Amino acid sequence: MGSQGVEAMLETVGDDRGFFEALYGDGRPLLAFTGLSLVLCGGFALFLSATGQFLPHDVQFLGMTASQLCAVQGCRVVHFMFHDRTAFGGALIAVGILYLWLSEFPLRRGEAWAWWLLLVSGALGFGSFLAYLGYGYLDSWHGVATLLLLPVFVLGLVRSFRTLRQPRDLRCLLRQAVSVPWTSSFGIGRTLLLVTALGMIAGGLTILLVGTTHVFVPQDLMYMGLTPANLQAINPRLVSLIAHDRAGFGGGICACGVTVLFSVWCGPACRSLWQALCCSGFAGFTTAIGVHFAIGYLNPTHLAPAFVGAALFLAGLLLCFKPMHSHT
Repeated sequence: MGSQGVEAMLETVGDDRGFFEALYGDGRPLLAFTGLSLVLCGGFALFLSATGQFLPHDVQFLGMTASQLCAVQGCRVVHFMFHDRTAFGGALIAVGILYLWLSEFPLRRGEAWAWWLLLVSGALGFGSFLAYLGYGYLDSWHGVATLLLLPVFVLGLVRSFRTLRQPRDLRCLLRQAVSVPWTSSFGIGRTLLLVTALGMIAGGLTILLVGTTHVFVPQDLMYMGLTPANLQAINPRLVSLIAHDRAGFGGGICACGVTVLFSVWCGPACRSLWQALCCSGFAGFTTAIGVHFAIGYLNPTHLAPAFVGAALFLAGLLLCFKPMHSHT
């Protein structure tokens, strides 16, 4: 055996890391796993909506299947529920994509703002689960998924914190990474992306608030052709289930908006960020807008914020394309 082979064997024998320690490493693999899990969960939500199925615990809670409820009011109640669930699935995919980017790029370089962004947006996303309890429905599958994924996410944050470069306090989220004239095409593009993110945060908080209070806006009731009292008469637990969906959707949109906002503000002008934003925006906006056409919920007032947000986001990406690719 040559000297190089002996050295390699000695290095292998001398690796005294534990099996699990080697797997979770500096914490980034755990955070990437969280992002991938969110993408898969979002895809599962889209699959269920596309196939018109409730989860088993939804059926148990309601005492009705999706097909039974579909017999009411031309299936518009079920379509409305899947409209929320589809948009929620898109939001999960969008957040998961950005989590994958954060863990693989800025966090690999020890940039503290990425760690704090994961903490803040994760707290919003996981914390929104508590809002579901406001109407008395505990989503057991979502609860189990949260209990399984949350420790992975927290351990990833704990392990990765020690890899951060100084300064690593919360104030790093306030530091702009790219200094460009706001009147330049790149500056305008970044502004459009930031404005879109702020709109997502405001919209997500509004949906979350509505979901835990009134549940519906007038356009929702107009689409279904029913009042809250009618829904209660159909099934006394129906409003609670819909409120649960609304709260989750609102929390997901808010977390996504926060992640986009600080990724643009603190992130470098690079190709990988542009690509992550593009994939994230495509997943979020196409599901949120497309589902309305699929179910015939085409109220202009209801759709206007989504269309405006998508237009601003697309314009921002186009204006940022060349400068963010030239910095690669």
